[in-house]
Amino acid sequence: MRARTAILCSVADQGVAALTNILVLVSAARLSTVADFARFSAVYLVFTVLLGVSGAYTGQPLVLRRGGDEEVRGACRSAVVFTLLASAALGALLSGVCLLLPGATAQALMALGLVLPVVLGQDTMRYAFSTLHLPNLALAGDVLRLAGVLGALALQPHGAPAARLVLVWGLAALPALLLSAALLHRRAAGTPLRLKVLLRRGHLGRRFVVEFAVGNATGQLSVLGLGAVGNPLVVGALRGATTLFGPLNVLFTSATGLGPPLLGRLADKRRRVRAAAVLAAVLAAVAAAWATVLSLLPDPVGRRLLGDTWPTAAALLPATGSQYAAMAVGTCGLLALRMLDPRTTLAIQVVFSLAAVAFLAGGYALAGVPGAAWGLCLGSGCKAVATWTRVARLGVRTGVASSAPVSAGAARPDGSS
Repeated sequence: MRARTAILCSVADQGVAALTNILVLVSAARLSTVADFARFSAVYLVFTVLLGVSGAYTGQPLVLRRGGDEEVRGACRSAVVFTLLASAALGALLSGVCLLLPGATAQALMALGLVLPVVLGQDTMRYAFSTLHLPNLALAGDVLRLAGVLGALALQPHGAPAARLVLVWGLAALPALLLSAALLHRRAAGTPLRLKVLLRRGHLGRRFVVEFAVGNATGQLSVLGLGAVGNPLVVGALRGATTLFGPLNVLFTSATGLGPPLLGRLADKRRRVRAAAVLAAVLAAVAAAWATVLSLLPDPVGRRLLGDTWPTAAALLPATGSQYAAMAVGTCGLLALRMLDPRTTLAIQVVFSLAAVAFLAGGYALAGVPGAAWGLCLGSGCKAVATWTRVARLGVRTGVASSAPVSAGAARPDGSS
C-alpha cells in the first residue's frame, strides 16, 4: 500500500474509532440518569485502563517490530492470540469476583468481564493491521463495530441499567472481531505462534505498561479515588467533560501506539521528529478549536448530548480544553522519543504523572471539581514541556540523524534486551 493511502486509511480509522467511543458515552448519558451514567462512566474508566494496559503490553511493542515478513506476521498472530487468552482469563476473574459483590456497579463490572476478550481482541487487531501496513483492514473492522454498537444501543430503553448497557456495548463488537480475525487469518495463518516471547523478561511491553500506569492509569484511577472518598458525582462530571473530547483522546492514544509505522516511512529521524512537532501543533489547534465550539453550544443542545450531566460538564470545558491542548503537545513529544529511543520516556512519565495526581488532588481540595480539572491541565502542561525538552537534549547530545535505532527489545525476535 502506498504511503499516502496508508496515512489516509489510518486517519480515517482513528476517526471512526474516536467517533465510536464518544457516541457510546453520549448514548449512555442520554439513556441514563445522572447516577446511572456515573456508574457506567466508572466501569468505562476501568475498561479504558485495561485497554491501555493491553495496548502497552502487546500493541506498542508490536508496531516497533522489525524483521522478515513471516516473522512480523507471526508476531501479529501471536499478539492477538495472547490478548484473547489473557483477557479471557482476566475477564473470568473479574466476573467471578463481582458476582459475589452487591450493588449495580459490581453488576456492571461483571458484565465488563464477560465482554473483555471481545473489546480487547478487536483493539489488538488494529495494532496488527497497522504493523502489517494494512490500515484499510483495521478501518473495515472499526466501521462494522461502529454500526453494530450504535445500532444495539439505539434499541435500549431509557433508564436501562449500567450492566445492561455494558453487556450490549461489548457484544455488539463481536461481528467486527470475527471479521478482523478472518482477515488476519488469511495473512498470518501458518506462521509461528510464540506466546512465551510475550512473557519473557526484557519484553519491551513491560516497560510500556509501567509508563502507561504512571502516565495514564494513575490519573484515571485518581479520579475514581476522588469519587470514592469525596463526591461520587465527580466521576460523572469529569468523565462527561472528557467524553466531549473523545475523538482527541483516541487520536492521542493512537499517536504513540500506531504512529511509528507511519513515521517510519520517512527517510531519517530528523524528518520524523519534525513531523511529530507539526502533528503536535495541529492537534493542539484542533483541541483549542473544539473546546471553543463546545463552549458555544446552546444549553438545549448540550443536554441532548449528555442529558442531566451537561451542566456540570459544561463548567469544566475551559479547563478540559486547555488540558487536551497540552496533551496534544506532550503526546507527540512521546511519539518523537519513541522514534529516537523508546527507553527514554519512563522517567518523564513517572515524575510528571505523579505530579499531575498531586495537582488533581490539590485542585480538588482548593476549588472542588473545577479545581481538579485545572489540576489535570497543569499536570499535562508540565509533562509536555518536559517531553520536548528531552527531545531537544537527546538531539543535541547524539544528533537526531544518527541517534540509536529502535531498541533491541523491540527488534529482536525473542523480545529480550
